Amino acid sequence: MKAGSQYESLRITGGTLFDGAGTESDNPGLLIKEGKIVAMGAEALSADADQQYDASGYVIAPGFIDLCCNLREPGNGQKGNIASETLAAAHGGFTTVCASPETSPVNDSSAVTHLIRDGASLRGSVRVLPVGAITRGLEGELLSDLAGLKNAGCVAVGNGSRGIKNARILRRCMAYAQTFGLTVMFSPENQALAADGYAHDGQVTTRLGLLGIPEVAETAAVMEMLLLAEETGVKLHLSQLSSGRSVEMVADARKRGVHVTADVAMHQLCFTEEALAGFDSRYHVRPPLRSEADRQALVAGVQAGVIDAIVSQHQPHDTAAKQAPLPATEPGLSSIESVLSLGLELVKSGELSRQRLLTALTQGPGRIVGLSPEIASGAVADLCIFNPAASWQPSEQTLVSTGKHAPLMGRKLEGKVELTLVAGRPVWVDNH
Repeated sequence: MKAGSQYESLRITGGTLFDGAGTESDNPGLLIKEGKIVAMGAEALSADADQQYDASGYVIAPGFIDLCCNLREPGNGQKGNIASETLAAAHGGFTTVCASPETSPVNDSSAVTHLIRDGASLRGSVRVLPVGAITRGLEGELLSDLAGLKNAGCVAVGNGSRGIKNARILRRCMAYAQTFGLTVMFSPENQALAADGYAHDGQVTTRLGLLGIPEVAETAAVMEMLLLAEETGVKLHLSQLSSGRSVEMVADARKRGVHVTADVAMHQLCFTEEALAGFDSRYHVRPPLRSEADRQALVAGVQAGVIDAIVSQHQPHDTAAKQAPLPATEPGLSSIESVLSLGLELVKSGELSRQRLLTALTQGPGRIVGLSPEIASGAVADLCIFNPAASWQPSEQTLVSTGKHAPLMGRKLEGKVELTLVAGRPVWVDNH
C-alpha cells in the first residue's frame, strides 16, 4: 500500500480496536469503501476487498485531532507550508488539524480563511479546520468580522498565542462570539505580568539568570476569562494550560456551570523548566515549561478529564530561528510527529492510561470543534493505526516537518504510526 493510492475497498484485520469512547477490544474486522466503514465483524470478513491490511499487534484508533497547529501558510514559507506540515501531521497519526490564525496575513477575514481552505484541499494530506482571529491583525483591539469568519468555515475564533489588550475588549469579544454561537479559544496570559519573560519564574531562572514568567501571569488571566465567560455565556476554550492551579480553577468553574473546556500541549506533560538548564533553545516555548509539581497536576488533569484534549502546539521554525542566544530565539517546538510517542511514555510510566491518552487525542478535541471521531459502521474512515512496541528515532532524516527542532532528537521513541487514513485514503504509510 502506498500513500495517496486509490482503491475500491480495504479490509483491516487483526489488532486492538479503540472505538474512540474509551473502550478497547479485539478488532472484529473492518471493511472500508468509498471513504467510510461500511461493515464490521463477520460481514467485513466475508466480503470481497481490493486491498488487505493486517494490523496484528497494532492499535487501531480514530484519527487524532489537533486543536493547535501552525501550518505557516499563508506566509512564513521558510518555516513550512500546508503540504509539509499536514504530511507531518499524518506521520503523527493526525487526520484533522485546527490551523492557528497566526498566519501572514493574519486569518482575520473570510478571504484569508478561503485561502487556507483552498490550499488545504489542493495540497493538504489531512483535514484542515481554520481558527479565525477574533481581533484584527491579532492586535487585541478591534474585533474581526466574526459572522464572515464563521460563514467562511472557521470552527472557532481566538487570538493565537497573543493576549487581549484589556478586560473590556475581552468581554466584548466574548459577547460578540456568543451571539454567533462561536467557541472562543484563548491562551491565558496576563501580558503585563509576563512582560519580557521567556522561562518559568522558578529555580532554573534564578540559577541561570533568565527572565521569568510567573505562574500568576497565567492564573490571573484564567480567572478573568472564567468570570467573563460565566457572565456572557460564551463557549470558552482555554488553550495550552501550563500550571496546576489553572486546572483547579477550570474544575471549580465547571461545578458552577461555566461552559469551559481546556487543553494542554504534550510537551507540558513531559518536560519541566529543567529542560532549559542547558540553554537548549528547543524548549523555549510559550507558555513556558513549569515545575515538576505543575507537570504532575497537568497529567492528573488529563487523567481525570478536567483537561479535555492534548494538543501538539506544533510550531515549525527555520534553523536560524532557534540558533540565536536563548532570549533571542523564537518560542515553539516542532512537535506534531512525536505527540503519540511522548504520550505512550506517560502510559508506560503509569502516569496516564492509554484509554485517556487516546480519548484526549480523539473524542476530547472532537467535541470542542463539533466532530465525533469513532470506529463504527457508517462512520467516516479517518483512522490511525500504530505499533505501540515499535520504535523510531526523530532526526533530520525521519522528520517530515520543515521544522527540525523536535523534542528528544536522536533518542529512540516507542510508538510508531504505521498507517494513517483520511476518508479511507492512505495519507501516511510506513514501509520501513
